[in-house]
Amino acid sequence: MSSSETVDASGWSAKVYNDNASFVYSAKFTSAVVGLLAPKPGEKIIDFGCGSGEVTREIEAVVKQADGGFVFGVDASESMISRAKECGLQRAFVADIQEPLQIAEIGETKFDAVFTNATLHWCKHNPAGVLDNARNLLKPGGRLVGEMGGFMNCVGIRSVLHKVLKQRGHDAEGLDPWFFPSVEDYTKLLEAASFEPIEVVLVPRFTPLPTGLIGWLRTFVRSSFLRALSDEEAESIMQEVADIMSVDCRDSQGNKAMMYMRLRFSALKKS
Repeated sequence: MSSSETVDASGWSAKVYNDNASFVYSAKFTSAVVGLLAPKPGEKIIDFGCGSGEVTREIEAVVKQADGGFVFGVDASESMISRAKECGLQRAFVADIQEPLQIAEIGETKFDAVFTNATLHWCKHNPAGVLDNARNLLKPGGRLVGEMGGFMNCVGIRSVLHKVLKQRGHDAEGLDPWFFPSVEDYTKLLEAASFEPIEVVLVPRFTPLPTGLIGWLRTFVRSSFLRALSDEEAESIMQEVADIMSVDCRDSQGNKAMMYMRLRFSALKKS
């Protein structure tokens, strides 16, 4: 992503995301985790990391079928929240879910469920803080349901990013923004936060790249992994990574794809 693209303080641009990564919220890739949530008419649900709100509005359409049902959306990106509101999500707020949430509109509301999709792998700074917020917002017995990048997500690409950065004298570990836990790791975190894990599984997912690997890198890596670097150096690094990974990420017909590994989970707040 070049400096000419409009990004907010969090490093995200809803336009770039929607243009290059709409697969993230496509029914093909979200139906399983929404099915695991199984929203019901009349429920109160909060979406941690709602992005531009496509999946949030899908959930809202179900819960609003009965009186009292509503959905809140929370995201660290002002750009994403602005787009979500433009598209009709009224209860959408900017907040860092890793820190204690202070959203006046929530007040003393207790939710039936906390939902999250494609967000928690960005919460490397304080993953336990996310779970503390979820626990505090849920009713006793309320459910936490989500999907995120898990152990071996972006396998190969992440290693090459580290190698190229180190060769250029950068602290790859320090720059790496991703938290990709194993089943064992995340189960321990859930239990430590007073959740009863119901299901925690790793799910491999073949992910086509309609804008190629370079488009994926510009969307997800430029403003995170490479955020502190100049446009010139960041572009050079992304091109080098894309060239190295082409042997794995491009077939003989020129189609481009990569392997995601998703950690899908559900848990109940202990009474």
